[in-house]
Amino acid sequence: MSTLCWRATHSRHIFRRGLATEVSTSPPATQAHPTGNPKRTPPPRPNLHTAVILNRSPILTRTPTSFERAYYAYQARVQRALHNPFSHDFYFKPGSLLESKFNLEERKRDRKAFGPGFGADHPLAPGAGVTAQDLKKFGRDEDETPAPRVHASDASGDVKSLDRKGQRNLYLLIQQQRAESTDAAAAAAAAAASTVWKFPEIAVSANELLHESAARDLKELCGEAMDTWIVGRNPIGLYEVHPATPLADPAAPQKTCVFFFKAHIMAGQVKPGKSVTDFAWLTKKEIAKRVDERYWDGIKDMLSDF
Repeated sequence: MSTLCWRATHSRHIFRRGLATEVSTSPPATQAHPTGNPKRTPPPRPNLHTAVILNRSPILTRTPTSFERAYYAYQARVQRALHNPFSHDFYFKPGSLLESKFNLEERKRDRKAFGPGFGADHPLAPGAGVTAQDLKKFGRDEDETPAPRVHASDASGDVKSLDRKGQRNLYLLIQQQRAESTDAAAAAAAAAASTVWKFPEIAVSANELLHESAARDLKELCGEAMDTWIVGRNPIGLYEVHPATPLADPAAPQKTCVFFFKAHIMAGQVKPGKSVTDFAWLTKKEIAKRVDERYWDGIKDMLSDF
């Protein structure tokens, strides 16, 4: 019992509190900066632009190399040599014209795979006596000649055609006209800038999201005659534009941030707006020859090599 009284006596100071005091509401006195320098102001917000990399995907498979053609031909010969014979007597009536046509086409396929004298082309093979005269009974033969892989626009050099370079990715570049200025130096600079090729680019409006600005970019600069699809709401790249000489006004934006969005064209064609003087569908290699060197360094990794 004495132990409990001793603990209660010596632990009483833990719960002891002093009198409450009123907190001073007066603002503290402003202290001067020890070095005397004023408080650093945050840098001005940059100008925000969005640009759209509009892509036309390849419409033709790539032309195989000589090694690829040899490999595919070898695999076709192996597959044809090991496959089970087709039971044509189950599908075609013996002695019918359809059976004769099938046997003749089978001879062509074997001759292409193994050369003359093998497979269905052998003298003892079924239907070996069928000639091309028998096929005249079926009327005109089907034309198996493939369409040319080189379009007329490739031969004429028409860079505005979407049918050119069918094996490559094409990207839309435009020449955008600048706003007119009363200053002679600014007008000359604007005239020089109008000859520069770049992706469709536009300034972001107030209270506008980046992906909404990208959609407005295509509509205002390239018209509404295209069926396009912007891949996502997030940009795929950023390019910063700094003025050649520092601006005199420190409160003015010191740079322009251009956010790039990826898009695909499904159908239609560009109908240039009033501020667009020209446009072209170009490959990555052709883009490198038209755009500015610094601009190319900022966008080259966003483009496909094929």
